[in-house]
Amino acid sequence: MEPLRFGILGAARIAGRAIAEPARLTGARLVAVAARDTDRAEAFAAEHGVERVHASYDDVLADPEVEAIYNPLANGLHGPWNLRAIAAGKHVLTEKPSASNAAEAATVRDAAREAGVVVMEGFHYLFHPVMKRLQELLAKGELGELRHVEATMVMPPPPDQDPRWSLALAGGAVMDVGCYALHAQRMLAPWGGGQPKLVNARAGERKRLPGVDEWLNADLEFPNGATGAVRTSMAAEQLDFSLKVVGARGEAFAPSFVLPHQDDRVIVTTKEDHWVEHLGRKSSYTYQLEAFAAHLREGTPLPIDADDAVATMELIDACYRDAGLQPRPITEL
Repeated sequence: MEPLRFGILGAARIAGRAIAEPARLTGARLVAVAARDTDRAEAFAAEHGVERVHASYDDVLADPEVEAIYNPLANGLHGPWNLRAIAAGKHVLTEKPSASNAAEAATVRDAAREAGVVVMEGFHYLFHPVMKRLQELLAKGELGELRHVEATMVMPPPPDQDPRWSLALAGGAVMDVGCYALHAQRMLAPWGGGQPKLVNARAGERKRLPGVDEWLNADLEFPNGATGAVRTSMAAEQLDFSLKVVGARGEAFAPSFVLPHQDDRVIVTTKEDHWVEHLGRKSSYTYQLEAFAAHLREGTPLPIDADDAVATMELIDACYRDAGLQPRPITEL
């Protein structure tokens, strides 16, 4: 395949792990980068082999060699810059969530559809063999009928000035880490009789930051009667990014489903047996980039699309409302 040619909006720390390293491993070209601080962009380019540094994000979008944009900006800047990238005729691989709320996600989806470009939300865990194995265990009936899903995404608090605590930039625990837990529940819908619905949600606000969720817990229900539990926090003592799938015949537990390169185990316990599988430490971001490239170059289907992004944001918005908070506001550039 001809290498994909990427432009990067910003020199965020996640960009090194999520696009630069996978690009090196897959042969994708990092054509251009820009950042608010040009020195930081220059340093990023030097470290990761980006071909050139532009003065602004708009200059990256205008670069004729750039065919796809990677957007790792703060949450509230995903929607606006995804829309600008679409208007420039670029495909988009965006960090999650793709927008600040469901209405903005729908605007992004509709714009991409009209422009004929691909927008994919970076739920990278979905492409790793760990998540694929959890789905396979249900698909093959090894766990029996789905009964319960527990998704936990908790982490120690970022610094007080971190943009993840900014309501204006669509911050909060659900937007930063909880979206993974809610998305994982949705990705098990085929074995729950359809998409899960919110039963109730409870949240706690960050001290002195009204409207910003420090933690949120939610209960879900699938059409077949299976239940889902989501626990998310940005104020935990220790990091826990785990997923448990319980069926009528047994259960499977992934201790680190979002960071499988750190812990690639799937632990399976049935009525008859118990075993541990290791699914490989290759980065989920690399699997994601391979899938994105295969789709753009060869038409290989993707497991998620812009409609999926809207559905996830609808569930996030519902959690906020039920917990007594408001969906995140749209950021105006």
